[in-house]
Amino acid sequence: MNTARQYELVYLVHPDVTEQGVTDLHSQIEAVVSRLDGRIEKTDHWGRRKLAYEIARQKEATYVLEVFNGSGELVRELDRRLRVMDQVIRHGIFRVDEDLGKTERARAKRTATQRRRRTARGLPPEPDAREAAARAREEGEEGDQNGVVS
Repeated sequence: MNTARQYELVYLVHPDVTEQGVTDLHSQIEAVVSRLDGRIEKTDHWGRRKLAYEIARQKEATYVLEVFNGSGELVRELDRRLRVMDQVIRHGIFRVDEDLGKTERARAKRTATQRRRRTARGLPPEPDAREAAARAREEGEEGDQNGVVS
């Protein structure tokens, strides 16, 4: 079973590593991801921050977030490689697609409940966000045209 899922990889880089070293580390991760048919969606370089507690006698680290799509095999390979890299103090790989699905289902359920309640009260159905934005733009354009004095 080789299904692609979305994951977040957060890793902490030793504070002695330069910006070029962090870039090299990112390129190594990118090579592993592309070799195993994954795709990096987003890279967020959070910079150097103070740690909540000491890790390996370090009080600061450089934080990097990578969002990628890939298989379980890719996650295992990344985990294996990050464990042996001396530059990486700590790392974590988290699956986020399941959480996004739960959030979307909860939002749809909440919207359906709101619509049902509005109908039960005898109120008109609430317009979609796109319809409301289009209506607001139209009203704004009409106001500009009516307020123009020639």
